[in-house]
Amino acid sequence: MGPTPKQPDRETALYPPIRDYLEARGYTVRSEVRHCDVAAVRGDDIVLIEIKRVLSVSLLVQAARRQRISQSVYIAVPDSARIKRPGEWRGFLHLLRRLELGLILVRCAPPSAVQVVLHPQPLERKQSKTQRRALLEEAGGRSGDFNLGGSARRKLVTAYRENAIHIACCLRRWGNAAPKELRAFGTGPKTLSILYRNVYGWFARTERGRYALSATGIAALEEYPDLARHYDALLAAAAPHKTFADNPPVA
Repeated sequence: MGPTPKQPDRETALYPPIRDYLEARGYTVRSEVRHCDVAAVRGDDIVLIEIKRVLSVSLLVQAARRQRISQSVYIAVPDSARIKRPGEWRGFLHLLRRLELGLILVRCAPPSAVQVVLHPQPLERKQSKTQRRALLEEAGGRSGDFNLGGSARRKLVTAYRENAIHIACCLRRWGNAAPKELRAFGTGPKTLSILYRNVYGWFARTERGRYALSATGIAALEEYPDLARHYDALLAAAAPHKTFADNPPVA
């Protein structure tokens, strides 16, 4: 692995390599033309380039404004400004494609070099029917808003997890139950699958066709107190006389 490229002291250091690159391809290049950092003309073709030392929102805003003049608009930054994390870099390139902007990386240190990473291309914006349907199903499968927007490094309450918590609350209240009994109290068509797969390790089969809450499941309900109280209240209202004693766990 070679040394990390040095950041140029000024944005103007990026201009000569860009100019030479474009002139070698037959463009007439002029700098600082009507607020555009670089304007390159070849016949009716106009290429506009905005230069900055770092990637920023203001750079994207400037480039987007240049699209009033030309469809061929690029941003140019030093190769040292490239985002190091691969996932974030791919996300940034996706954003540029959505904005229909091009990207140029410039190495200023000898030998200087220009790398066109992305050309501006018209983008046909399509929605994914699969992802749209999945989002609607996920949102519709939640009984309330039990997460905080912007949360990181915490377990999220998905529709699947909420369904499992609902089942766990039933089993905590009744001791053990069959999927058919649980579905009668609204745990839904995925009840058997959730119990059988036991993704979180919350459930234990006590006998054929009957399940109880494991020690892990009991502890897990303490991690979701708001949701557990929500389902406990619903169960108390729906079956006030049905208790743990009605279905004692099988040894």
